[in-house]
Amino acid sequence: AYLRGRYSTRSTGLWHVALPRVYAMTCYFSHRAICAETHNLGPGLTQGFFGYRDYDLKHPNCLVAWCTDPLASNRVKPNTIRRFGEILGRGTVIVVDLRLSNAAAKAHEWLPVKPGTDGALAGSIAHVLLTEGMWSREFVGDFKDGRNLFVAGQTVDEAAFVEKETHGLVKWWNL
Repeated sequence: AYLRGRYSTRSTGLWHVALPRVYAMTCYFSHRAICAETHNLGPGLTQGFFGYRDYDLKHPNCLVAWCTDPLASNRVKPNTIRRFGEILGRGTVIVVDLRLSNAAAKAHEWLPVKPGTDGALAGSIAHVLLTEGMWSREFVGDFKDGRNLFVAGQTVDEAAFVEKETHGLVKWWNL
């Protein structure tokens, strides 16, 4: 296996092209494998945008950082650092993370979940949002007759719900 870091004008040809070929290395990992290309490939292939993106931090009144520290692990940290203080001033910052990260230390609310329980927490929150009818109908969709059929312990006919920007919500509910 051959691991390497970032590119430079002098090292690219020798270390990053010739060396792996000379030794017929099939296990070849570059900095790109964990950095820019992986960051851009998914949205590029699905949405047609291969550039760097950042969260919309100019407008939210509530920011939920779920098991991440946007002040430390975001690709576009300078904007995040600048906007984070603005969000703290005008709204609410909630951090769900087992670590007391930078963001968690500054947040209005820090929920220190136990390792491996964040999925159960997300499922529980989704359950409450659905059973209490608190989802965004403009984004998610709604039942054809307008009545909330999400009742704990009951299945829902998939044809009764018209989804907009989601896919498989009722199927997930019925699991």
